[in-house]
Formats: sequence, structure tokens, C-alpha cells
Amino acid sequence: MDEMVDAARDLLAELSDVDRSRISYPIDAVEWQTWANPEFMQFDTGVRLEFQSQRVRQLALRLVEASLSPEGFRIVRNMMLINGFLGEVVGLETILNEFSYNVALYGEPSVVSPWGWQLYGHHCAVNCLIIGGRMVVSPVFLGAEPNEIDDGPHAGIESFTGRIELGIELMAALTDDQRREATVYGLMNDPAMPPGRVHPGDERHLAGAFQDNRVIPFEGIPVDQMDTRARQLVLAIAEQFVALLPAGPRTARLREIEEHLDRTWFCWIGGHRPGDVFYYRIQSPVLIAELDHHCGVFLDYDTPQPFHIHTVMRTPHGNDYGRSYVRQWQEQTES
Repeated sequence: MDEMVDAARDLLAELSDVDRSRISYPIDAVEWQTWANPEFMQFDTGVRLEFQSQRVRQLALRLVEASLSPEGFRIVRNMMLINGFLGEVVGLETILNEFSYNVALYGEPSVVSPWGWQLYGHHCAVNCLIIGGRMVVSPVFLGAEPNEIDDGPHAGIESFTGRIELGIELMAALTDDQRREATVYGLMNDPAMPPGRVHPGDERHLAGAFQDNRVIPFEGIPVDQMDTRARQLVLAIAEQFVALLPAGPRTARLREIEEHLDRTWFCWIGGHRPGDVFYYRIQSPVLIAELDHHCGVFLDYDTPQPFHIHTVMRTPHGNDYGRSYVRQWQEQTES
């Protein structure tokens, strides 16, 4: 906790007066909700790292590293590096680079009072709220196009392999009847889909940017109908999605997810064999986790491909951005 607070304070101290004002928002500011995935800025919230000094960039990354698990920081950093690699591949380094991300701080960094930070840009958006010993990291949007760096100093970096393989393994663990029940559409662009089911930007995602508090009906198969092995795979997928959290908060989050496992649903769109493209969603009163294979944006293809992946994680029922915790704290301090 102290390390996170120190990292945030060091970042603030390094900024100019103007940028210190730009990066700072009240804890309950609506600007939390302005994060987005596109490479162009829809809202210029906070400060843009690519326009900051190397020292400011380092301190911003130090804050992210101090807040997340080692695996979580590596995941976030890899998204940024893959984004830079994409920029090099398509010759758009001024638009797509490893620092084309905005950073904002909410509240006053403290070991007692709630505060948080936000990092967002193309294929990476992380919202982190800290209050005492509790932490909420959601919403989280992570994506990659391509999903692997195959050249240059960062060659070998890849993304989402575990989430993809576990999804396919889960479908294989279901009975034929369960698999049919879980599959709400057999094709990624299925003629049976209602108008608007495939969004121009979000495609099959339902919980992406600007979808705060959206009511999403359960679809597919209830997890309480699955056998022990399949239920374990659902939890393994959930663990992949909450991997950004450090050890203590991650243990608490996984316990919360497991306690609601009998109220969890799983649905699928597309094929379910290795190499297929697909969408899946795990949904419960405390978790929404989506993975979707997308069409090309910067690389030239007009159908979903295995190497363009978007993922979203939400905490439904009011605790995205840690809002439930913030409200509780405000009520306690006002009473």
C-alpha cells in the first residue's frame, strides 16, 4: 500500500503545475467513465504519456507496477508493447506506440482514504481503485492485434493464450447437450442474430467502453449444471481475468467469484476447436468476463481472426471503479 501511494506522489511531484492539475480528479468524478479502446482520443482525460518526459513515463509505469501483481504488470506492459509493434508494422508510429496512453489520478493518494488511477488507450484500459486494504481493478479492457510480436527486441511476447486454450478446453469438457445449450450462435456473424447484435466497434462484446451498468441478460448454460471438471475450468478462466490483482485482493476476488459460482452462466458464439474464432462470456452477479475474436482494423482482413483479440472484465451491480466501496466510505465519514 505504501509503495503505491509513494509511486503516485512521486508522479505528481514530477509533473508541471499544469499537468498536475490535468491529471487530478475527485474520487467520484465522472471522468472515470471516459476510458475507451480506439487509437484516437474520444476524451482527453488526464495526461498523455507520449507527450511526457521519459522520467514521467517511468514514474507512471512504476505506479502501475506497484499496484498490480507481477503477472498483471507484465500483461499490461505487453499490451503497450504489442501496440507499439503494430504501429511499426503499419507505419503509424505517431498514432500507435507503446506510450500512446492517457493516465489520470482520482482522489488524493492515501493509505486510508479511497483513491485510484486510470490508464487507457488502444487495446489497454485499466481502472484501479484502492481503499485501505481493499482494491478493485475494473473495468479492464485488454486487446491485441496481432496477439504476438514476431520480430524485433520484444519478439516472443504473446497474449491471451491461456484464456483461449481454457475456453476451448471448457467447451470440450461439456457434454454434447451442454455444448449446444452454451452455444447461443454457431457463427460469429450468424443470420439468426437480431439486428445490432454485432456492433461496428465492439463486435460481439456487450460490456465494453461506455456500457457502465448495462443490464445484460444471462445466456447459455448455468454453471451449476456442469460437472466438477468444467466448473474448475470456469474458475480457471476467471482467474486469468483477475490476474492483474496482487495476491491478497486476488484471493479475495476469486473467493467472491467462487461463492457465486452457482449463479454463474457461460455462453459461446462460433467454433470451439483449436484455431477457430469465437466469443465467450462468463457472467454472474459479481463478474462479467468476455473474450472476442475481431475483424481487422489496421491489418487487412474483414472477418474475425484468431490473432485479433479483445477482452473485457466488469464488476456488475455497482462496483466498477470501486464505487460501492467509495459510497460506503463516504457514508461512514459523513455519519
